[in-house]
Amino acid sequence: MGVLGQGQEMCAFTYVAGLQLLIYQQKHAMLFALEEINRNGTLVPNITLGFWLYDSCDTPPGSLQGAMWQLTGHKDPIPNYTCRGTSPLAAVLGDGKSRTSITLAQLLGVYKHAQISYAASVATLSDKSRFPSFLRTTQSDEYQSLGIARLITFFGWTWIGILAEDSDYGQIGSQMLKEELIKAGVCVAFHENIPLVSSQVNIQHILEVVKKMTARVIVVFSTGVNLYQVMLEIAKSDISGKVWIISDSLSTSSTYNVKEFSKTLKGSIAFSVPTGKIPRFKDYLYDLHPFRTTEDIFVRQYWEKVFGCRWADPNMDQATLQELSRKGQLCTGKEDPRTLDIRFFDMTNLRYTYNAYYTVYVVAHALHAMHSCKPGEGPFFNGSCGDIKHFKPWQILHYIWKVHFQNPMGQEIFFDQKGNQPVPYDILNWHLSSSDSFTYVNIGHYDSRAASGQDIKINISAIVWHDDYTQAPVSTCSESCGPGFRKASLDGQPVCCFDCIPCSEDEFSNQTDATDCMTCPDDQWPTKRNDGCQEKSIEFLSYQEPLGVTLAVTSVLGALVPAAILAVFIWKHHTPLVKANNRELSYLLLLALFLCFGCSLVFIGHPTNLVCMVRQITFGVVFVICISCLLAKTIIVTIAFKATKPNSNLRSWVGPQLPSTLVLACSLIQVLICVTWLIVAPPFSQMSMKSQMGKIIFECNEGSLIAFWCMLGYMGLLAAISFIVAFLARRLPDSFNEAKFITFSMLIFIAVWLSFIPAYLSTRGKYTVAVEIFAILSSSAGLLGCIFFPKCYIILIRPEMNTKEFLMGKTTGNLKNAK
Repeated sequence: MGVLGQGQEMCAFTYVAGLQLLIYQQKHAMLFALEEINRNGTLVPNITLGFWLYDSCDTPPGSLQGAMWQLTGHKDPIPNYTCRGTSPLAAVLGDGKSRTSITLAQLLGVYKHAQISYAASVATLSDKSRFPSFLRTTQSDEYQSLGIARLITFFGWTWIGILAEDSDYGQIGSQMLKEELIKAGVCVAFHENIPLVSSQVNIQHILEVVKKMTARVIVVFSTGVNLYQVMLEIAKSDISGKVWIISDSLSTSSTYNVKEFSKTLKGSIAFSVPTGKIPRFKDYLYDLHPFRTTEDIFVRQYWEKVFGCRWADPNMDQATLQELSRKGQLCTGKEDPRTLDIRFFDMTNLRYTYNAYYTVYVVAHALHAMHSCKPGEGPFFNGSCGDIKHFKPWQILHYIWKVHFQNPMGQEIFFDQKGNQPVPYDILNWHLSSSDSFTYVNIGHYDSRAASGQDIKINISAIVWHDDYTQAPVSTCSESCGPGFRKASLDGQPVCCFDCIPCSEDEFSNQTDATDCMTCPDDQWPTKRNDGCQEKSIEFLSYQEPLGVTLAVTSVLGALVPAAILAVFIWKHHTPLVKANNRELSYLLLLALFLCFGCSLVFIGHPTNLVCMVRQITFGVVFVICISCLLAKTIIVTIAFKATKPNSNLRSWVGPQLPSTLVLACSLIQVLICVTWLIVAPPFSQMSMKSQMGKIIFECNEGSLIAFWCMLGYMGLLAAISFIVAFLARRLPDSFNEAKFITFSMLIFIAVWLSFIPAYLSTRGKYTVAVEIFAILSSSAGLLGCIFFPKCYIILIRPEMNTKEFLMGKTTGNLKNAK
């Protein structure tokens, strides 16, 4: 295409690679725009725009040859020389393909000739250091790759395949997409190249990959021509259930709008340039006629294609002519285009055709700006303007860069610093009609300029998926890990392929596909399913639970027994049995045993600092008093027996002072240990968060373990001494002797507390307290039963034995037997 002004021609051109109806429509959209501009006369007054058309045949050499022909004005190009006449070249409009546009841009950039493409989208062309004079009225693949990646993440797909033709368009676009997908955490199952010259081996390889891989979403970066053979084999192999994401180059391609691809491509999602409306353009196309539009060398081919007929050719043999005539397949020129229902006349889906249309207006607005420039106010040296009749290429290029106007759709037309049109993408869904052809339904759009989260908008309810699915299919390498699990990577596999590992019992995850499990706060614990946290239960040995009630009742009942025995002993204090073996020590021992049973109650209930100190100190002191009393009893028996021998030095030790002194001395040592314990590191209450899973343990910390074990150790030492002394004195006369009972009681006492040590160390929480209470009750019961039950039996049931005569007689009998 080109421009004419005041009888002088200024030319630009585009290409038609074979007679494809879509490209033929785009060519006429440019011519229609030229007619509108020339007819209006306000944009470029007194100047007529003209055009020059060249068919590149969709090859880089063809596009280069056409450019050189136009630049030099010679069919045989002469570099750096022109003989075209005086009409300056305003701009080159084209090519529609990226690979041919790159070849053009490399040449035209040298001379700063403006080139504006309406369809070439490869991102490389945005590099102004390489292509300084290239601009386009379509989007760059850079934004398309962002949009496709955003679409994939919108539906939650993480396992996708890519098919890309082996050209700049396919390779650069798919590589940019791959980078964006990796950033978004999406894995690429396969990335296969489609050769520009296909072979059966290549096609079979791609077919096997598509069949084998589990990815249900496949992105295609290819033109319709190069993809055709591959897609045909996929359709023949009955590979269905895939969601095809289609790039803009074949988003509404008529090549695939046939029955063969209906099952395979149903539900595909395509990115496409926005649609536009060209008023009166449909009537213009209806008026195309071989008899009227004779200057159009393609109009006869167009007529044959849309009506399925052939024009009579002088070179056609008579038989063929008669056969075509008989079948009614000869073109007559009387056919009416208005009776046709074909896409060529569909004005609701003008996309690249609309781009081509307003691309002409871009050049016209640039010429208008140059024509309107006032000397002294121009953009060039000293405020100069370009001469509308004799401008230089770089001058018109400047005005094209600065173009800013509204197209008939109300859209702002301007170029960014990379020469791109920053316009949104339409997102189309391929619906299958009743005639097994596709309709392209707009389901949303993507705008890279919008804020994050607002950049993509999709009407999900308008989408028709393959196999009549009602919702988006899932495309993942591994099933998502739900709450309570974490992802574990598989060796040698992409990050999207993983195993789901349950969180350990002390960790949780509350989101899908968590990479790590988390720990709960100290006062909380994971739920049973490890999908959240819950409050830990608070545990201590309380009076409200069965174990606590049982131990408390046992302690109270146990305490009543020594109290009752003490009452009996006080009642029968004058009897020989009570008087024997130091009556006062028996009273003190019974009182101490009463306290031993009672101190168990201090171990039950909510522990506080005071309770923690009282429970251990009371326990330690009271038990030492018990053992001291027994030790004193045993020693007094021994001394009393030895003192009866003639000339014994032990007579002076017999009396009430010795047992009192022994009990007091032994008890004071334990008191000293406990006081030191309270001063240095006293017991205190604490909340143990982690000692037992899922529970907060209220417990007493012993403070100083050394002091605790010293207390128990001293108690054990006294018990051992008592056992030894009692054992040695077990054969003394019965009237004075409790040694046998004390020996057995100490044996029980030592056994209980030796068993207590491992049990105490191996239990946690309230059971530790329960073990200690059990040891206290058991040892107290052992002491009480072994020492006082036999006496109570005699006092209450066999009172005849509670006489001095009986006891003395028994003693005499024993002495005789001993002799």
